[in-house]
Amino acid sequence: MPKMKTKSGAKKRFKVTATGRVKAAQAGKRHGMIKRSSKFIRNARGTSTLSKADESIVKTYMPYSR
Repeated sequence: MPKMKTKSGAKKRFKVTATGRVKAAQAGKRHGMIKRSSKFIRNARGTSTLSKADESIVKTYMPYSR
């Protein structure tokens, strides 16, 4: 059986933690930060974990990162 391929966009954007959750960067911080509130910028700092539904979608893109 041939090896399955990993989606290259997914391997650049997501990391799987030791417990199996998926880490991703916060959305909405690329541009237009002047119109965003300070609270939004502060809360969107760092990374976050995806919800269970989104997590299952991303894990199908990365078959060997479990």
